Amino acid sequence: MTVSEKSNSLFIKNFNDYISNLQEALGLLPLKDVNNLADLIYSSIISSNSIFIAGNGGSFANSMHIAADFSNTLHLLGQSSRFLSLGSNPAQITATANDHGLKKIFVNYLKVSKLNKKDLILIFSVGGGNYKRKSSLPIIEAVKYAKKINCPIVSLTGKKNGYASKNSNLSITFKVKDKFFLTPVSETLQSFLWHYLVTDPRLQVTKTFW
Repeated sequence: MTVSEKSNSLFIKNFNDYISNLQEALGLLPLKDVNNLADLIYSSIISSNSIFIAGNGGSFANSMHIAADFSNTLHLLGQSSRFLSLGSNPAQITATANDHGLKKIFVNYLKVSKLNKKDLILIFSVGGGNYKRKSSLPIIEAVKYAKKINCPIVSLTGKKNGYASKNSNLSITFKVKDKFFLTPVSETLQSFLWHYLVTDPRLQVTKTFW
């Protein structure tokens, strides 16, 4: 087998494994919970409450995308709700990290934004936060504060034993069989779910441009 043939063979195997893990995790999505999430978002919108979304890394990029998609929905519904991606202001992130430490970048924003128990927080994270591994500490601090003031929390994660999953009112865990694909499949399913949500009959008030 030539180098080119070996490379092609490895590519095909890895690609098929990725697709297999994605399809299996997609088939195991808890549809009842997804429906409940759509209800929560709709209720927040028509009640003009704020919806905050938090994520780190790739999940942060996803949080900005969903905030943009739903901000358009809020506008079209004529509501005064806010759908905000935590940390989308780089100056604010760096100022908070410099003065109070990186783990405070989300929770301080929630405090300034007057988070209350009628609002909603969505957590997008692969691991969901782990104190021992010092992983996703900004997520952990945000969840702790939301719990303290009884604000409902929804988490979409790849691990059921992460801090966010264990401390959410509604937890949707992506069941990825091969942990090698945990991060890419989890972040792909985050994107899949929010793109479904913006087409949900309760939330889509106009057809997409294309």
